[in-house]
Amino acid sequence: MEANQNNLKILLNKVPEVTIFFWIIKVLCTTVGETFADFLNFNLGFGLTLTTIIMGIAFFIVLYFQIRATKYVPGIYWLTVVLISVFGTLVTDNLTDNVGIPLETSTAVFSVLLGATFLFWYLSEKTLSIHSIYTRKREVFYWLTILFTFALGTAAGDLFSEQLGLGYLHTGITVVIIIACIFLAWKFLKLDGILAFWIAYVLTRPLGASLGDYLSQPQINGALGLGTTVTSVIFLIAILAIIVFLAVTKLDAAIKSEPAKTNQTTGRKKYVLTQTVVVLCIFFVVGIGGYVGLSNNLASQTDSPQTSLVGQLSNFVKIEGDILNSVNSNDIASAKKGADDLEHQWDTAEPKLRKIDGKTWTQIDGTIDDVLAAVRSANPDASKCKSALNNSLSIINGANKLESQTATTQTTSVEKTQSDSPKNKLAGKLTDFVKIESDMLHHVDSNDFTSAKQGADNLEHQWDTSEPELRKIDSKTWTQIDGTIDVILAAVRSKKPDASKCKSALNNSLSILNGVNK
Repeated sequence: MEANQNNLKILLNKVPEVTIFFWIIKVLCTTVGETFADFLNFNLGFGLTLTTIIMGIAFFIVLYFQIRATKYVPGIYWLTVVLISVFGTLVTDNLTDNVGIPLETSTAVFSVLLGATFLFWYLSEKTLSIHSIYTRKREVFYWLTILFTFALGTAAGDLFSEQLGLGYLHTGITVVIIIACIFLAWKFLKLDGILAFWIAYVLTRPLGASLGDYLSQPQINGALGLGTTVTSVIFLIAILAIIVFLAVTKLDAAIKSEPAKTNQTTGRKKYVLTQTVVVLCIFFVVGIGGYVGLSNNLASQTDSPQTSLVGQLSNFVKIEGDILNSVNSNDIASAKKGADDLEHQWDTAEPKLRKIDGKTWTQIDGTIDDVLAAVRSANPDASKCKSALNNSLSIINGANKLESQTATTQTTSVEKTQSDSPKNKLAGKLTDFVKIESDMLHHVDSNDFTSAKQGADNLEHQWDTSEPELRKIDSKTWTQIDGTIDVILAAVRSKKPDASKCKSALNNSLSILNGVNK
């Protein structure tokens, strides 16, 4: 009777057998998780938050059907894996881009959460084997573990490939080498199969992401340039084909002749525990060593010790200015090429800029994501593109021109006294700029863009001339106004100025100028 019950449990196991097809689909699902999220975020213009909400809802709906199923169903199981790969990736991306949590922190936190899940799973069920997922509790532990493996793989992969400048190709190669070492250790050194499985499962996330980016990213980035849409379709078709093959052949649902063993001898437990500790120590030492080495390499590449992004962003101002001109000229093809260049240049500069000022980098990165999403959408909306570009240009210009804290605080006691004096405020000092912008607004209302452009030249000249005095009085407010003036100059000087955009920029700047001047 007991033997029959064990056989029944194996029959109803909710997870497929680990075959070569398992790992192929896993990597394909991971790749789709990377490219499909980018497709929704950028191509369809959903944005990171909305994409996360949509994919989260889809994941939990499919997970409900997966848990309700009484046996392994290839279609439902692998659809759940695809969606959890997307959702897990987006969880980390949101923490990094929207919340501003450093990737080092995310990697550490998800490592702890994954370890805690394994610990509670083992204490509750006395096994971490995926061959024994035949109770609801074990399945909950299983999917929670899968979620954390994707979140951890995303954080660790992005940390090394993007922030530390290792690159997706080199990251992918490194992961392949590590997985090969794990396989050899399992094959010839008797590394525990369950331990080897979960290590490989975590590592296939950055491997799949590297593959997805290599296929989908533009050729200017050193990739194949297939795009997220084509890459997602190719891999989804491949996943579907393999799932149909497995559903027909049932190669991944073969029943073993003996029940899965959930109990281990004391000696075996100690042996596996020792292996686990050793492997974790190796990963810890190699991971920390790699992090320190790559960080030092980044530091050595910096010509001088930078404490701010001042003067480091001029190239991005130019690129976005060119994109804005293309959008104003309704030349969307050129705008999209500019977006590719912007993404490439920004990704290339990420390790250096992020190390200098991670907080400001994250803020700018969010605005660039908005620009890419707007410009690359299937049917770009000119007003959305201009809004995203003007917002990004305002922030980038502010960071690029803002003096470092050291420079602004190096004052003599006399200067400090002057800065505390009531007369050192911008009230009453901006009247000329209010008049210049008001005249420009009148010219725009009259469709006299020639005079408006002449006014823009005068505005820029007067503002640059007054910069030393005004910036010393109130650097923070000066930077805010400087950003609005940059938006005006970009709007008025475009090849085909948009009257509504010019009016909006001028009214916004005048509102701030009048408020400060009074």
